[in-house]
Amino acid sequence: MPLAREAVELLVQAARAWYFEGNQHGLRDREWIALRFLGRANRFSRTPSALAGFIGATRATASQIVKTLESKSFLVRKPSQEDKRSVVLHVTPQGEKCLSQHDPINHVVNAVRALETDERLQLRDSLREVLNHLDAAHQRFDASVCRDCMFLAERSPGTGKGRATAEFMCRLYRAPVSLEETELLCTSFERTRDRPKIEEHLDRARAASQS
Repeated sequence: MPLAREAVELLVQAARAWYFEGNQHGLRDREWIALRFLGRANRFSRTPSALAGFIGATRATASQIVKTLESKSFLVRKPSQEDKRSVVLHVTPQGEKCLSQHDPINHVVNAVRALETDERLQLRDSLREVLNHLDAAHQRFDASVCRDCMFLAERSPGTGKGRATAEFMCRLYRAPVSLEETELLCTSFERTRDRPKIEEHLDRARAASQS
């Protein structure tokens, strides 16, 4: 038990990087969290409702955060390609630059990057297990990368229109998913151990780029 408490206390200390009073570089902590999430989310999760669920806020609060980020030219709204009645939130190049240069968690990312590869993998997998055991009382969506989701399936070649080069299909949204999109966050995520062999697709993509 002391070891578990010590580990959690270390996590709390690390969290001080993204929870703070006032603002940093013109944004409050929750606005940073929103911009960071939207910068990593897939097209199905870059919606006001998904954002509200992820940050554990009301729709009204999430809408105000979106308006703030829009006023700073960090976000724009565009009609959804899947549902024209809905909007998708897109991080602008200015927003991406802000995340790259000023995101409060950047120095934490750099500290983790300094670890050996095996240590980074162990840390990531351990934190995933912790999140899997946490109660849903925080009222947040369980978001994780598409490649580990039960809804991701390999797509039959030569089917569908639009994203013709997509190698995968989201069975939940019935929409094609590209290899690059499998690395993005989704709030409709459901974990599975029986996932498509992403590594084989990555190897083929690397071979094609070198030929």
